[in-house]
Amino acid sequence: MLILRSSQASPFGRKVKIAATVLEVSQRIEIVVADTNDPSDPLRKQNPLGKIPALILESGETLYDSAVIVEYLDWLAGGGKIIPPSGLHRFGVLTRQALGDGIAEAALLQVYEGRIREPEHRSQKWLDLQAGKVARGLAAALADLDRFTPVDIGGIALACALGYLDLRFAGAWRAGRPKLVAWLDHFEQVTPSFEKTRMSS
Repeated sequence: MLILRSSQASPFGRKVKIAATVLEVSQRIEIVVADTNDPSDPLRKQNPLGKIPALILESGETLYDSAVIVEYLDWLAGGGKIIPPSGLHRFGVLTRQALGDGIAEAALLQVYEGRIREPEHRSQKWLDLQAGKVARGLAAALADLDRFTPVDIGGIALACALGYLDLRFAGAWRAGRPKLVAWLDHFEQVTPSFEKTRMSS
């Protein structure tokens, strides 16, 4: 049995969970909640970076981060399922995954700024920098929306990023972006695991 260390609120862990369901390998994975803030959590031994998600293989070896894990799961499912095996199409899908992951990471860094730093040390410049990444990322996704599909990792990553923005920023991204909202609604309709993995704080 594979062990996935993650948390309910992680957009990257959610991406792995949805990918595993789409690939029909989720029954081979046990999910064990990790607390990245707890120094006694074994996560820091499993992944020296102390980050989630991390996938512990049956051999005891650990894979991290989410992009590596989903590629492993795609391979486990026979290959070429959610990540094209070769060619320019592969690199396009991987780039779209990187865009979705980047939006999620910039949103996460804004949350961490407020959660970890003392109020007097918080940087508005840093928050604005990350917010700018999110805004530009959403604009890029919108401009290329026809290429984001629910059946590859690029679309899954974007959906998880938007879900995280809904969770942490009260869905403010939806204003003025009806096509992106409609895209996420469609993703949710055709990907039942999106609702089943809905994030909570």
